[in-house]
Amino acid sequence: MIIMKQIVSLLALCITALLSVWLVTESQKQSSVIDAIEARRSIRAYKDVPVEREKLQILAECGVKAPSAMNKQEWELRIVDSKEWIDGCTATYLKAVEGTDKAKYMLTPTFKNIFRNASAVIFVAAPEGRFSGVNLGMLGENIMLAATELGLGTCCLGSVQMTFAEPAMAEYLASLGFSDGYQLSYALAVGYPDESPEAKPRDMSKIKFVE
Repeated sequence: MIIMKQIVSLLALCITALLSVWLVTESQKQSSVIDAIEARRSIRAYKDVPVEREKLQILAECGVKAPSAMNKQEWELRIVDSKEWIDGCTATYLKAVEGTDKAKYMLTPTFKNIFRNASAVIFVAAPEGRFSGVNLGMLGENIMLAATELGLGTCCLGSVQMTFAEPAMAEYLASLGFSDGYQLSYALAVGYPDESPEAKPRDMSKIKFVE
């Protein structure tokens, strides 16, 4: 009888210990997400270091794990980490807009490419639809938060719509291989940050409880 009580007590201790570990783990997961939200910044300066493909794959998978209207998952992602592709794309665009206002912001000593000098770019496309903007917003945020947790920086580039609207860029747009009916929505510059910008102020007065 005494041995049985000892066994029961030992099992209870084991269960309590396992439950404690689980609670701590779950708490850390929640903290990790919140910390990533607090730490995320739009990065516009990157180190000249390639991003591992394993990490880029993780980012893309985190993106497609986002919710979507009726779970249709109407999005496509294309990852480009080829320096040759990025440099060629940049040269083609610069030639197309030479002498115009579009080229002015790029004429800086630190300029390397049109994707904020990032070593990798994730292009995102979707068909036109009522919920496309919502779907792609959730996908992009997943990627940006995952990148923060992996020590990477990102910058959302809506300007790629105008960039790839240039006739000279048709070949590069086609090389992304998006399905028929899918339009390029935005791109995410991805790389190792070479800056640590402060968070921009947020207007918390936008939040109200309805009684």
